[in-house]
Amino acid sequence: MIIAYLDAASGISGDMFLGCLVDAGVKLETFGRVIASLKLPIQECSIDASEVKKGPLRALQVQVRAAESHTHRHLSHIQSLIASSDLPTVVKDRSIAVFRRLANAEARVHGSTPEKVHFHEVGAIDAIVDIVGVVAGLHELGVEQLYASALPLAHGWVDTQHGRIALPAPATLEILTAVGAPTRPALGEGEWVTPTGAALVAELAVFEQPEMTLAAIGIGAGVKEAAWPNVARLWLGKNVGSSAMVQIETNIDDMNPQLYGPVMENLLAAGAADVWLTPVQMKKNRPGVVLCVLSSAILEARLVQLILQQTTTLGVRVHALAHRHEAERAVREISTQYGTVRMKIKLLEGRSAGAVPEFEDCRRLADQHGVPVRVVLEAAWAGGRMGE
Repeated sequence: MIIAYLDAASGISGDMFLGCLVDAGVKLETFGRVIASLKLPIQECSIDASEVKKGPLRALQVQVRAAESHTHRHLSHIQSLIASSDLPTVVKDRSIAVFRRLANAEARVHGSTPEKVHFHEVGAIDAIVDIVGVVAGLHELGVEQLYASALPLAHGWVDTQHGRIALPAPATLEILTAVGAPTRPALGEGEWVTPTGAALVAELAVFEQPEMTLAAIGIGAGVKEAAWPNVARLWLGKNVGSSAMVQIETNIDDMNPQLYGPVMENLLAAGAADVWLTPVQMKKNRPGVVLCVLSSAILEARLVQLILQQTTTLGVRVHALAHRHEAERAVREISTQYGTVRMKIKLLEGRSAGAVPEFEDCRRLADQHGVPVRVVLEAAWAGGRMGE
């Protein structure tokens, strides 16, 4: 299981997170594809990366450059922009979930509702690319679970389109409060955790440092200069801690069947290892289903809360599982006449024991070229065999 730990020693923002990802191995072209896929209504949008020094340390600084008017967007506009893209479903769902967190926080700050909130700074093009780019980058690296350190907060003031406000920014505090995020005093005055950075971490991460074997480190630079290295570090590796798993389940007989699909997708996006439905006959001869979720024990509380929020059930059952055996996995890119397809490879004792093309890649390329998905799948299979 590939995991990542965000060491936000000097805080976190969208561009710092992007810097971590590129330094850890995500190709800059990935974010170019994100910009193209979102069909952003601007004349010019680019993203560049450069190696910089922050104190004695090297780091990668990523900047999104966009030229646009001061457009104010509602949550529905941003959701539509992301949903209509050809990005993988899990990337779209997680990106929209991050923006929902921002909308909920802004609504509480301004005494409004998420639907009526006007996004200003966080609705700008660069913030949209930051958020969707981070989610897409984690997906490309194959990260199945993100963890994060406590976040440094400090006092001070910042100028916004609402005028001068005290730090930490009200939206940042609301976002972190909603998930009970651990914080610590920052080393100096100023804004070290932006609302965008807070929303990304609050939605995607568990605030805990895992036991892990390290495989790569990505270091992202912040724009501000400080008396200390203003960087964030992303540790990539495999989980070697407790492999305890739980099975969460509940019986449901009074929910619209159309809602099961979104619930399953949201559970998987939140880190569930597997989700399935089993038809059952319940009391009073009513047909129903058993919703089952397989998860690491550390995610139990998050997934239980999601089930209670998004289904009609009044309670769930949790069974502790002794352990689970997993084959090692790797990802290799295969070039086909339709484009690049990622191939998921199963490894046993370090040797390939099977490979499967990433279906979402094949579906995206099939849509782009106007061919059946099976044609792209067959091309990927053929490319994989040639590369063996």
